Amino acid sequence: MTGPDAQARLYGEVAQEACALVIRKYSSSFTLATRLLEKPVRRHVENIYALVRIADEIVDGASAGCGDAPEATRGCLDGLERETLAAVAGCYSANLIVHAFAQTARTVGIGPELIRPFFASMRADLTQAAHTPDSFAQYVYGSAEVVGIMCVRAFLDGADLPAARLARLDAGARRLGAAFQKVNFLRDLAEDYGTLGRSYFPGMPVQAFGEAEKAAVLDGIDADLAAAAAVIGELPPGSRSAVAAVHALFAELGRRLRRTPARELLQRRVRVPGPVKLRLAVAAWYGQQPRPSVPGRLRQPIAQLLLQKGTR
Repeated sequence: MTGPDAQARLYGEVAQEACALVIRKYSSSFTLATRLLEKPVRRHVENIYALVRIADEIVDGASAGCGDAPEATRGCLDGLERETLAAVAGCYSANLIVHAFAQTARTVGIGPELIRPFFASMRADLTQAAHTPDSFAQYVYGSAEVVGIMCVRAFLDGADLPAARLARLDAGARRLGAAFQKVNFLRDLAEDYGTLGRSYFPGMPVQAFGEAEKAAVLDGIDADLAAAAAVIGELPPGSRSAVAAVHALFAELGRRLRRTPARELLQRRVRVPGPVKLRLAVAAWYGQQPRPSVPGRLRQPIAQLLLQKGTR
């Protein structure tokens, strides 16, 4: 393979494979869900997730764990934002993850209006230990809701939609992203507070977190999930099953969090076992298929078919 164009194609393929590796190593749940996405949408979502994960790792300890001082961690995050914006504007990046994200961003229409709020929320994690209602809303928007909007752009893969339908999808994506983030705040109470010194929920100091506070957060999560579920059917067919699977997973996490005493959340992270994740993914896949296209003889081995769907 010779010539600049061929070299650029190869580099782009390697960059995308690097992103796929990131998602496989960091999240079994999202790896399973992405297997329900059609290509090239799956690749776009992997590229988005990989950049989000790398930025999150910078602020959550990977940089400090490698010996960086706080100012170096801030500089690393700032540098990642600058490089991402430059790559999205059309520049080559020597960072494989940034390069792949930029390819997706240019293809599906992700611009600075979504990228900058994300990095602003990541930056807040370096300096802000507690939140007010306003700063919490701003943080959740940048850290989760804009990522949901990015994924909608990936699902559409550059296709145009009527403005009203796009607005409904974006609103649903924001509510789903907010639900994910709030669930993770509850799951990570022990690490966020005990290790990182963070307290996200405004007016709910972690040391006084009890059943009433937990119920209030989970009621809000349930409302977010209900609003998101209402628009899943409007997504392109190639992405509905994956979104339904992730929605089901976080709804299951919400149920498990309700059953877990509030004080236990300061001691352990609530998880969904692997077999339950697979069952939820299979149910989501089957639930989004037109009934005539799923013969009865396929209903038992659907889990095997689902796993085969992820083969590259």
